[in-house]
Amino acid sequence: MDNKKPPTPVGGVSLLVVDDDPDILKVIKANIEIAGFEVVTAVNCAGVRDFIANRVPDLIVLDLMLPDGDGIELCRELRDRHFNIPIIMLTAKDGISDRVLGLESGADDYVIKPFEAIELVARIKACLRRTSVHSLETLTAGEIVVDVAKRTVLVREKKIDLTPKEFELLCLLIKNRDKVLSRDFIRNALWKDARKLYSWSRVIDVHIQHLRAKIEMDPSTPEYIITIPGVGYRFVVPE
Repeated sequence: MDNKKPPTPVGGVSLLVVDDDPDILKVIKANIEIAGFEVVTAVNCAGVRDFIANRVPDLIVLDLMLPDGDGIELCRELRDRHFNIPIIMLTAKDGISDRVLGLESGADDYVIKPFEAIELVARIKACLRRTSVHSLETLTAGEIVVDVAKRTVLVREKKIDLTPKEFELLCLLIKNRDKVLSRDFIRNALWKDARKLYSWSRVIDVHIQHLRAKIEMDPSTPEYIITIPGVGYRFVVPE
């Protein structure tokens, strides 16, 4: 992945382009930037995971064959983790079964190599238009307002700063309000590699504590995130 941290233009759209061929990566990056998008690049699956751990792009251009994994499996992983990022898959395979497999894995579009850069840019714009409804999604719960696209959170009309994982956790809780969410459910939704953690249950509890400290009037007597002993948590909107 690029070592230089990309700028974040006001109102800009950031794209993550993933390909292990440096020549293809250079051409794609240059053409997308000419179209006015901010571009970050990665050369493998690990680079994608590292980037998304800190920032969610507006769209991913993902090569099918990567040195440390399969683009289709990575696409499925992102969908399993409840990431609704638009994904355009790149591949040299042009069989119908390959295209179907890519789309069924969660990709939004499929571009066959070799391709013209102008076509890819057009597909990116079209994909962003199709997914604009989701990108403008706003979650409201009591005095909490979450702008999913801008990844901002207002609590009692004041902006609060959340880590990427705290933001994902809050969105998950709000979308499942009034439901009891077990730690297993939260783990499977937000921690794909949870089984590698020595005490994943404790990790979830710590994140809940940190989130409560930021959104609750009194974290010791929470109004929004209620503990269900022996099970997990339930998000409610106080009356």
